[in-house]
Amino acid sequence: MSDEQRCPLCHGAGFVHPLMPDGSPDYAKVVPCRCRVSTLSRAKQSHLERYSNLGYLAHYTFDTMRPDGRAGGSEVFRTAYSKARAYAEKPEGWLVLLGPAGSGKTYLACAIANAMVARGEAAFYVSTADLLDHLRGAFNPESGVSYDDLFEQVKNVKLLVLDDVRLEGATPWAREKLEQILNHRYNLRLPSVITTDIEEGDLDVRLSDRLLDAEFCSICVVAKPRVSGMDILELPKGLKQETFENFDYGRVELSLEDRQNLQTAYTLAVEFAADPEGWLVFQGRNGCGKTHLAAAIANYRMSKGQPVLFLVVADLLDYLRSAFGPESRISYSKVFEEVKQCPLLILDDFGEQASTPWARSKLFQLINYRYNARLPMVVTMEQSLEQIEVRFGSRFADPRFNTVFEIRAPHYNLDVDDGRADRRG
Repeated sequence: MSDEQRCPLCHGAGFVHPLMPDGSPDYAKVVPCRCRVSTLSRAKQSHLERYSNLGYLAHYTFDTMRPDGRAGGSEVFRTAYSKARAYAEKPEGWLVLLGPAGSGKTYLACAIANAMVARGEAAFYVSTADLLDHLRGAFNPESGVSYDDLFEQVKNVKLLVLDDVRLEGATPWAREKLEQILNHRYNLRLPSVITTDIEEGDLDVRLSDRLLDAEFCSICVVAKPRVSGMDILELPKGLKQETFENFDYGRVELSLEDRQNLQTAYTLAVEFAADPEGWLVFQGRNGCGKTHLAAAIANYRMSKGQPVLFLVVADLLDYLRSAFGPESRISYSKVFEEVKQCPLLILDDFGEQASTPWARSKLFQLINYRYNARLPMVVTMEQSLEQIEVRFGSRFADPRFNTVFEIRAPHYNLDVDDGRADRRG
């Protein structure tokens, strides 16, 4: 650094002696110079984002969420949204979010964690299945993370978000680990957000003893239980308005290149909807319009009386896990076969949610079956094909059967009423 570029206060050292009340330097102490404050702040924020383990869930925020839920018009969800937002501002005790798969409880839980991180406080998100897989893997001598470090992090982090908690069907070892974590945080009164699809009256007694402590835990129903569970296989009401007619690929604020890119994506989607063959894979950042186009394909096909399954991948995996449980009233094999063999399948937000061996196995079974059977499919993802597992990427990238298109446009929808971006994919 040249003399001209050096800070006149610290002369490039990055630290200064604070001033005492009389205005003289306190040589016994050092503090960051103001020239370093912004750099240190950015470094701290970057560290908190990595530490949070939110990954692709970092865009799950209150500002990107409809207060009445994805389906719209739900008073139950509006109440849950308000409680979650209030908890995010002042996290105390435990907030327990109850609801069936696809109800939005994970979205709310992640929004709380993201709010904490945004204001410079530590939060850690993990699904129960992932946590147990990671703890088992940490016993491996070749693991890059020690078991003790991971276990202590989960036990003592300022805010823990533990997603999809259930003890039914868990091994004795898994039950013991979960109970140790929950007991530790309960006894130390550490803020925690817990989501589960188990109804309040059916909670395992070892969970209910803690979760039903009204002075410390607040139980919030995100959505009412489903009668059959099959409604997850329907197009969410909030996406029924996404059509080709209201997809704007000629946005004036975009560059000519971006408008041409969006128009090409639109044309591919229209052509696919008219005659679904092979796979159409839309890749692009969150909010670029890929989910709108996928929903438009579904709406067009359904308007012609053709069957379509539109599934958010995270919701699908939640649903399959709940159907797989020994006490489930839903046939796991029936649902999985229906998804595998449906005439047109749309998988939205494919990516890092397939992090556990079980989830990767189920998704690969599904993808591989439809690939070998040459069944039409639409997939949206934020990651590039190089960033996902090779066995998935190789099937998506097969030019004999698939079309992969990257949408490069920025956020597609703008909420004119309040000026915020509606960050739908």
